[in-house]
Amino acid sequence: MNTPARNTSRQIDTIVFDLGNVLIPWDPRRLYRKLFATEAEVEHFLTEICPMSWHSKQDGGRTLAEATAERLALFPQHEALIRAFYDRIDEMFDVAIEGSVTLLHELKAKGYRLYALTNWPAEMFPAARRDYPFLAEFEGILVSGEEKLIKPDHAIYHLLFKRFAIDPARAVFMDDSPANVQASRDVGMAAIHFQSPEQTRAGLRELGVEV
Repeated sequence: MNTPARNTSRQIDTIVFDLGNVLIPWDPRRLYRKLFATEAEVEHFLTEICPMSWHSKQDGGRTLAEATAERLALFPQHEALIRAFYDRIDEMFDVAIEGSVTLLHELKAKGYRLYALTNWPAEMFPAARRDYPFLAEFEGILVSGEEKLIKPDHAIYHLLFKRFAIDPARAVFMDDSPANVQASRDVGMAAIHFQSPEQTRAGLRELGVEV
């Protein structure tokens, strides 16, 4: 189990969640398994045609239209499949991770300050707010696509601290990406590499959080 180092000198009062695959499951394979006959075709498309390195630029603020046009110019023979990426992106999501939502509600009831820091295209986030009502539990959400900054760039963490008056020495961050976890530690937060709600709950307790 991956747990954070103990630090009994700190008292955590702020919990910062990543969203994708911590609270909200997202995987483009959910869509493309409907569009291809084999797993190998799915992986080829998501590695060579619409890879995550391409999608992450939308997390950083590029528009979906610009992104789609770029891919169409490179791979016009795959037009329908490329357009499906954002036209049918809702099919890449699943119901919320129940254990994580329960944890969120418990932390709220205990009086912890709750924030979210997410890599997410700006144009897509209104739909997330509509489809996942528990996002209203957060006091604030920093969306990379709106800020044109992206984790693990330290600048987005510092913006989080400034905008919401967060003391990093009293905050813990949870993310499924090891690089984002390390960056949060670099800027002074405790951090947990999210692998499951149960493992994350145990990590929070190691830090003295009451859950």
